[in-house]
Amino acid sequence: MVKTMNYEVTLFTGHLAFASTFNAVYIKLVGTKGKSKRTHLLSLEPSFFKGGVSRFNVSCPTSLGKLVLIELDKQIYFFKDSWYPAKAEVKSPEEETYHFPIYQWITDSEVHYFREGRALLIFEDDSNLFGGYSRQQELKQRQKIFHSADCRLTALQTLESLTCLSPRWDVYEKGVPHCIKADSLDSLPYDVHFSVTKTAEMRYTAVTGLLELELIELAECKSSWTRISDISHLLSAHRTQVLDFVQKHWKEDSFFGYQFLNGVNPTLIRCCRALPENFPVTGDMLSLYGQHSLADEMKNGNIFLCDYKLLDGVQSNTIKGKKQYLMAPLILLQKTPDGRLMPIAIQLKQKPAKDNPIFVPTDSETDWLMAKIFVRSADFNFFEVNAHLLRTHLLAEVFTVSVLRNLPMVHPLYKLLIPHTRYTLNINFLARQLLISKTGVLTRFAASGGKGVVTILQKALSSLTYSSLCIPDDIAERGLNDVPNFYYRDDGLKLWEIIHRFVKEILSYYYKTDDDVQKDCELQKWIQDIYEHGFLSQASTGIPQKFTTVAEMVKFVTMVIFTCSAQHSAVNSGQYDFGAWMPNSPVTLQLPPPTKKGKTSEKQMLDTFPSINTTVHGMAVMWLLSKQSSDSVFLGQYPQEHFTEEFPLQKIKYFQEELKNLSAEIKARNESLDLPYTYLDPEMVENSVSI
Repeated sequence: MVKTMNYEVTLFTGHLAFASTFNAVYIKLVGTKGKSKRTHLLSLEPSFFKGGVSRFNVSCPTSLGKLVLIELDKQIYFFKDSWYPAKAEVKSPEEETYHFPIYQWITDSEVHYFREGRALLIFEDDSNLFGGYSRQQELKQRQKIFHSADCRLTALQTLESLTCLSPRWDVYEKGVPHCIKADSLDSLPYDVHFSVTKTAEMRYTAVTGLLELELIELAECKSSWTRISDISHLLSAHRTQVLDFVQKHWKEDSFFGYQFLNGVNPTLIRCCRALPENFPVTGDMLSLYGQHSLADEMKNGNIFLCDYKLLDGVQSNTIKGKKQYLMAPLILLQKTPDGRLMPIAIQLKQKPAKDNPIFVPTDSETDWLMAKIFVRSADFNFFEVNAHLLRTHLLAEVFTVSVLRNLPMVHPLYKLLIPHTRYTLNINFLARQLLISKTGVLTRFAASGGKGVVTILQKALSSLTYSSLCIPDDIAERGLNDVPNFYYRDDGLKLWEIIHRFVKEILSYYYKTDDDVQKDCELQKWIQDIYEHGFLSQASTGIPQKFTTVAEMVKFVTMVIFTCSAQHSAVNSGQYDFGAWMPNSPVTLQLPPPTKKGKTSEKQMLDTFPSINTTVHGMAVMWLLSKQSSDSVFLGQYPQEHFTEEFPLQKIKYFQEELKNLSAEIKARNESLDLPYTYLDPEMVENSVSI
C-alpha cells in the first residue's frame, strides 16, 4: 500500500455580505519540496458560506516540505458569483500549521496566489528557488486587477505581458496630489469598495442628509434669514451635546478662541513673537488682559496669531448668480492670566487700508460679532480644503496607491499599513465626483467652490511641510507646548507616541540594521512614489525621497498612520458638532465685510449669512461627513489577520492595551469638562480615511 501524506486545509469565508460562493473551489499547495495536485475542495457539508469555516484533506504521495504558497481558483458551477475568502490554514503531516492571509474578493475563474503569512523583505525571500509565486508576479497580478477593465485584458494574456501596467496615477488638477486613475467607481476593484453595509447606510448625496435632518422642504428656499431664532429650527432632527453648547456660546470671545485649539481646525494657530508687517496692530488699540504691554505679552509667549493668507486672492464663488465673499483674515489672540484664549484684534483682509479696519472687542457688539463671523466662514473654507481634504484625504490616497503599487502582501509594511487604507479610494472618488466636481455640493454652495478649491489646494501644497504633518514637530514649531486646555495637542501627542512605539517595535523586528532599509528596493520605491506623486517632487516640503535609516522610516510610517487615523478624526468628526449651527461656521457669506466701524446692524448680519437653501445643503454635507457607519473599524482593531508570527501579534495586543488605557484617561478627563473633547479618543478614531 502506497503511503500518502495528508494536509488538513481549513478555509475561512469572510463575514461580508454576499461573501459566499456556490461554485467549485480548487486548491494547490506549494512547498519547498514540491506541489500538490490541483484539488477540488468537496465536502458533504455546505461550504464557503458567509462567515463559514470549511475543512478538507489534500493528499500527496510525498511531503511538500515547508509550505510557501497556495493557489486558489473558483470555477463556475451554478452561476457566476463572487467569493470572499478571509484566510486559509494548512496543517501538515509534520504537525506544522501554516497561515495564509487572503482578504480578497475572487470574482473570476483565474488562479490566485497567496503566500504563507510570515513577513519577508525582498532580500530574504527565496520562494523563487522552490518554484513559488514571486513578489513581482503578485504586483503584476494586482496591477491586472486594477486595470483589466480599462485595458481590455483577456484571460489568455500572461503575467509577463503586464509589465507596462500598474495601479496608475492620475492628475486631477495641476499642482494637486495625484490620485488613482479610475473612470468610474465600478472600475475600482471590489477590494477597495465600500461594504454593502456602508453603501446602504451612506448614500453619498446631499439629498440623503437633507432627508435625515428633515430639511428637504427647505432645499430650494432661496430666501435670506430674517431672525436668528429661525435658524434653531433646523436643528430639531439631530442634536449633539457639542452642538447645543455651540448654539449657546457661539457669540462669546472665549469660545471663539477655544475653537482654534479644540475645534475642527486646530492646525493654524501659532505663537506670535513679532507682528506681521501687514497687520499694523498697536498697543494703543487694544484692551489687554492683565497689566503687561503688547510687546511684553509677545515676549512672554502669550500672544497668538491665526493668518489665513492662503485664502488671499482666491476667487470666491457665485451662487445662483449672486457673488459670494471669502476673506483672508488675520486674528490676534491673547492667553489670559486665567488660561483662556481671547481674540483681541481682527483684520479681515491681508492688505492694510482705510477700508480694512482692525476690529477689536471694544467696538460695537454687532461690528465685533460680524468680524468674528467672517473669520468663522474663512475658517470653514480653509479647514475643509486644506486641513481636511488635502492633509488627510488626498495624502491618504497617495499613501494607499503607493502601497498597492509597490508592496506585495508578504512585505511587513504592507501588513502594517493595509488596515489604514480601508475605503479610502472609494470615499475619495466620491468626494471628487459629488463634492468638488463642477456639479459638486461644495462647488455649488461654499464660498471657495469651483476654482477657489483648486487654488487653495495648490497654494496649500506648495507651502506644506513634512514637520507640519508630524504633531510633535508641528506643536513645537507653532510654539504651542505650554498653551493650557489644548486637548487636541494633549491627546494627539500621546496617540503619536503610542503609534510610534508600536511602529518602531514592529519594523525594527524586520529591519535589523540601517543597511536593511537601504537595500529594500520595494520600500524605497514606496517612498519615492509618495514624494513624486503626493508632494510633486518638491524638496521644500522636507518629505524624504528615500530612507537611509530605520529611524527615518519609523517616523514617516508613524506619520502615515497618524494622518490616516487620528488626524483625520480630529478634523473630520466634529464638523456637524461645530458647523450645524450655521452662524458659527457659515459655508459662505452673501455681502462684503464692513469697511467702516459703527455701520453694522443685525439685519445686515442676517442678510450676510448664506441663504436658507445654502445653509441646509451645508448642514447636510457636514452631517454626512461626520457620520460613522456601523461597520467602522477603529484604531488598534485588526479584523484582518495579516500578521501571523507571534512577535507582531504580541505587539498588537500591547498596542491595543495602550490605546485602551489612553481612552480611559481621556474619558476621565472629559468628565470634568463643560465641553468634552472626544475626537482623539481611540475608541472614536477610525483606522482609515473612510468617511
